[in-house]
Amino acid sequence: MRKWTTIGVFLALIVGMGLTALAQTDVQESIAASGQAAIHAAIDRVAPAVVRVEAVTKRTYPWERFEWFWRFFGEPPLPERKVTSLGSGFVIEFGGKKYVLTNNHVVDEAEEVRVISQDGKIRRAEVLGADEMLDVAVLEVEGADDLPAAPIGDSDALRVGDWVIAIGNPLGFDYTVTLGIVSALNRDVPRPDDRGYFRRMIQTDAAINPGNSGGPLVNARGEVVGMNTLIARMSSQGIAIEGINFAVPINEIMRVLPQLISKGAVTRAWLGVYIQDLTPQLAAQFGVEPGSGVLVSDVIPGSPAEEAGIQRGDIITAVDGKPVRDTNELQLEIMYRRPGDQVTVELIREGKQLTVQVVLGVRPTEEELARMTPGEGTEQEKYFGMVLRELTPELARQYRVPAGVEGLLVVSVRDGSRADWAGVAKGDVIIEVNRKPVRSLAEWKAIIDSLPPDAQILLTVVREGRTLFLVLP
Repeated sequence: MRKWTTIGVFLALIVGMGLTALAQTDVQESIAASGQAAIHAAIDRVAPAVVRVEAVTKRTYPWERFEWFWRFFGEPPLPERKVTSLGSGFVIEFGGKKYVLTNNHVVDEAEEVRVISQDGKIRRAEVLGADEMLDVAVLEVEGADDLPAAPIGDSDALRVGDWVIAIGNPLGFDYTVTLGIVSALNRDVPRPDDRGYFRRMIQTDAAINPGNSGGPLVNARGEVVGMNTLIARMSSQGIAIEGINFAVPINEIMRVLPQLISKGAVTRAWLGVYIQDLTPQLAAQFGVEPGSGVLVSDVIPGSPAEEAGIQRGDIITAVDGKPVRDTNELQLEIMYRRPGDQVTVELIREGKQLTVQVVLGVRPTEEELARMTPGEGTEQEKYFGMVLRELTPELARQYRVPAGVEGLLVVSVRDGSRADWAGVAKGDVIIEVNRKPVRSLAEWKAIIDSLPPDAQILLTVVREGRTLFLVLP
């Protein structure tokens, strides 16, 4: 009897384990099915609002520089031709009217813009407003009210690890969908043209390619949380990069949308300080708690901050009574106010609480900001990711520049910039640009400003007593 009881218990255990395994399989299949259904639902909500954007621009070719050639071999070809570039966009509704959002770089300087919806209908479009800082453009589209609008989500609610979906037209493959996760938030990313940074970007591994620019980044609920804008392709060491892509947060786009529609451009307020977050190490040095404010690392001469008496080493803790705990909070608190507004800035200076009144100015362009260097006036400029200074006897001794060398000293090079890719190094002295001598920033600027934006630039540099030729790609 005891034997049969043992066998019965054993059989019961086997049956129980089998039922448990079946139950676990059912749960896993149920989870997978629900996740798949959520992705399908998200795509179904947004995909109909995604459009293809085609921009026609004129490209001019400076054939006149080869005048000697054409003098012997006939007339030069036409100096310009039309080029069509491809991007993506999505329909939104604002103020009872529908518009298409896309990247500014997709339609910048376009003579003609066309929008193609999923039904294949081609609609004419005009650029109603554009913002270079966010790389966003608003298009007024013929018959846009007949198109479905995409639901808008909250990019501030995103968390690292959230599922996201990119929809667009990469390489001309219409309405391609890719899936990934939010890899990081609030990334500051160098612009491809070296004119400053994209701020507070969403990093994702949802695959995007040329043609995705301007398309929506969508959360698992089928809401647009960003605009796909930038792909990281190559490191400063020439190593290929995969799975690092960036999108502009939709909340920032929606903040500037009223100005883009009503005025065609965005005017931002400006304080005029260089700032950094208070790490535990910095906080300990300044005698404050980490995250209790924002450290002023420098003040731009002539800025509203300097005029109000803000100094290097101050810790800004609040604006108009609202605490600011990191650089992003301070930037957002300032830039979306109106120039000319007066704000009350609370700060800590050498352990003492102070309050100053600041009249905000107009935020300069990214290019102007890139050239502003605190404490150096016009003696120092930033170009292509390198900081240049006119060579003085003191600098020549400091950097051990050989006697008789005249040019511009490279005092720093940013990783991943055009200058870094070209092999420019700190301590190099640039003596020629495109074989023309340069001894001052004025001469440098005159040569650079005369070149087309996409020109390759030949630098002649002196490094450790030797002359090298480097090409800025």
